[in-house]
Amino acid sequence: MPKTQKLVADLTKTGPHRVLRGDLALAGLPGVIYTPSEGSGLPAVAFGHGWMTGSVHYESTLRHLASWGIVVVAPDTQRGPVPSHSALAHDLLVSLDVCTGIRLGTGDISVNPSKLGLVGHSMGAGAAVIAASRRPDIAALGALYPAPTSPRALSPDIAGRVTAPALVLGSPSELNSLTAEPVALADALAGQTLLRIIDKSEGDGIVEGRKLLSFLGVGNAQPKTRKSVRALLTGFLLHRLEGDDTYKDFSDPDAVIKGTEVVDPDAPTADAPKKVSALRQLSHLAGR
Repeated sequence: MPKTQKLVADLTKTGPHRVLRGDLALAGLPGVIYTPSEGSGLPAVAFGHGWMTGSVHYESTLRHLASWGIVVVAPDTQRGPVPSHSALAHDLLVSLDVCTGIRLGTGDISVNPSKLGLVGHSMGAGAAVIAASRRPDIAALGALYPAPTSPRALSPDIAGRVTAPALVLGSPSELNSLTAEPVALADALAGQTLLRIIDKSEGDGIVEGRKLLSFLGVGNAQPKTRKSVRALLTGFLLHRLEGDDTYKDFSDPDAVIKGTEVVDPDAPTADAPKKVSALRQLSHLAGR
């Protein structure tokens, strides 16, 4: 098995760390926090949920990241049918401040403020972009099946100000539409951006336990999609936040990962993905 594919297989499994769960409400914000059971100077990410969901619908994914040594904070705000994406972005940044401002666990777990990332799914991905535009020290951005937001995350004043390395994941059937915009977002971000499409996946495939909407044909869980997302996201964060070159292929567009394809946002049509040969630095001027 090629080296990269073995790393992917390893990262689909639970990591070596025992995981602790805490309540963000103790710090005045509804939500949860997952941490490795021990460690100092750990990386941390704030996770933004999708529309009409919350942290409970991503529990296994959040636990998975923590099992690989990453502190994860997930605010449970803006869960109604008409959420404020800007407010969710604010709460993501507050969550990061919480986990960097105090020692976690029994006082023996700490976060390195230079190893902070933002991750989100669907509208939470757009909120993560909005949040990243407000905080230049963010070291990594993960946008999972991004959906449109208001204000538009694609605008030069938002995405054009995000210089952090970014991983954008999308579905082959949802490259650019009224409800999904992975190609447009990858093109708009100003930093090193990798757009990877997961075969046979759907935007809501990573959501867990949303039974009511699943009955209506929305948000059907896809365990295989969750496994792929976890591996790709975990490897990317370990490389970008921890600086672990073992996982550098997860930031490399030339790396071949079975079941996925790297897409050039400037390909002639969104339905004709084209592999790129080098990681692109997308620099956009305001007003372009």
